[in-house]
Amino acid sequence: MSAAAAIKEGVTAKDHAAVIAEHFRLYNEEFGKITRRAALNFLAEDWHMAQLDAVARIELYELRVARAVAAIAEQLQARRTEVSLWIDIKRAYEIIVARRPDSDFYRTFFNSVTRDLFGTVGVNPEVEFCATSVGRASGTVPIRVYRVGASLPTAVREILTDLPFGAVIEDADAAVHRISAEIGRYFESGRNRGHPESIELIEPLFYRDTHAFVVGRLIGDGSITPLVLAFTNSPKGVQIDAVMLSRADVGSVFGYARSYFHVDLPVVSAAITLLRSFMPRKSIDELYTVLGRAKQGKTERYFNLQRHLEKSIDSFVHAPGERGLVMIVFTLPSHDLVFKVIRDHFGAPKTSTREDVIERYQFVFRHYRAGRLVDAQEFKRLRLPRARFMPALAEELLNEASESCRIEGEDLIVEHCYIERRLRPLNLYLREAEPAAAESAIIDYGNALRDLAASNVFPGDLLLKNFGVTSHGRVIFYDYDEICLVSDCVFRDLPQATCEEEETSGEPWFHYGPRDVFPEQWLPFLSIPPQLTPVFTRQHADLLTAAWWRDLASQLSPAATANLPTPSS
Repeated sequence: MSAAAAIKEGVTAKDHAAVIAEHFRLYNEEFGKITRRAALNFLAEDWHMAQLDAVARIELYELRVARAVAAIAEQLQARRTEVSLWIDIKRAYEIIVARRPDSDFYRTFFNSVTRDLFGTVGVNPEVEFCATSVGRASGTVPIRVYRVGASLPTAVREILTDLPFGAVIEDADAAVHRISAEIGRYFESGRNRGHPESIELIEPLFYRDTHAFVVGRLIGDGSITPLVLAFTNSPKGVQIDAVMLSRADVGSVFGYARSYFHVDLPVVSAAITLLRSFMPRKSIDELYTVLGRAKQGKTERYFNLQRHLEKSIDSFVHAPGERGLVMIVFTLPSHDLVFKVIRDHFGAPKTSTREDVIERYQFVFRHYRAGRLVDAQEFKRLRLPRARFMPALAEELLNEASESCRIEGEDLIVEHCYIERRLRPLNLYLREAEPAAAESAIIDYGNALRDLAASNVFPGDLLLKNFGVTSHGRVIFYDYDEICLVSDCVFRDLPQATCEEEETSGEPWFHYGPRDVFPEQWLPFLSIPPQLTPVFTRQHADLLTAAWWRDLASQLSPAATANLPTPSS
């Protein structure tokens, strides 16, 4: 009997649905195994393995989808794109997964399979699930509750004792004192006097790079205050690194410029409901993403965009800022996203290719982002209403990004783009901000360069227009077409001229290679406003020396350099 005949005679739509559900279950199981290794890596100070696990977990989803697509295509043979059959498979699949925890993850996985099989443009509601169960989480979050009573330090000591690394905390008394003092000061400085009544902590710890985070909330007299304790590990033992109590600080830890947490949550949607109790402005898609469920984050972001398009009337326009040579960037003014489409051809002096740009965005997706790189989510085959585009923008997309954009009926199809959170370009921000805010931003620009360098990232193009400012005044890098590893650069002192001809030459008179970088030359080209240049140089003069960069490169930790994909030069 042929495979096709077997499909007709013995295998039902329910059987096919069960195959897809089982592939997701296997993916989820492996995802959990990798996630749970984070605790061991932290205790062993194995930052090399932690980085490898972070990359492996990111790549796991597409690998598992590919296996599911291959398996179901083998089963269905010639009927693999038969819509009537898939309608039955989808109906059976919904029954199978409806009562499973985080059932939306199963539905997103199903959509990934059908999109690959059908090459779907936009959304096909016949073979895709077109809504999520946001706000209808089933299941609970494991919580530990500590009653404060008359002694906050006693409660804090109990918390530290219960941690999986509690026995190896260096100077536990000092840690108890620091945490208690910072909580006490926070409460004394606010409307609530005294101490919180209780402390509620999510039992699983949140691991990222070289840190372990305890996440929870302080319950006071009718108030909820977030609490995040950050720990580091070293040969001396585990140390408390930070106590975060403000929504701004905690929101930054869970922000779109951060790498993904490794946290073993039994029901992720339930955890998101709890997290939003003290981070109400944090979007659901952002929380799913930072908790490591990037595909679900993309799904939530897409459906949120569609809902916004239905209730808004404004048009897509060019995003504020200078036009880029590599990307066409547009936005919907009433929404908080930007869309970045690669141009067909890049203007001088750019020499990279489309493939180089895609590779660099993949590099950022996998690399530790240090809170300074925007999470750029890759989208394919987007269908957007043509009438919502300003004419000049639509013309530019169709003429200068024709490899990615085309018209189909009443829609503009974007075959490939990146979607990021919209930030105010730093160069524009510095023109508009009050003097004190502008000074803080230009100082944080230098801090951003330091943070990126410490994670082995060199932006390549340091112009202010390639950095943005968040609503909390934090400077973030978002233009990745020239990004590379610090360890791949050769930081050189500027050679001294030996004659008048060399001093007056309009072109470099000395030999330099493609990876050579001369920090002494940066300042005139950064376009820092004149009144802010002294502020920058007072704080960051060392960044303008090759010696600082060479010293930093020699000290990069294994976690920042181990087995990372290297962009093309």
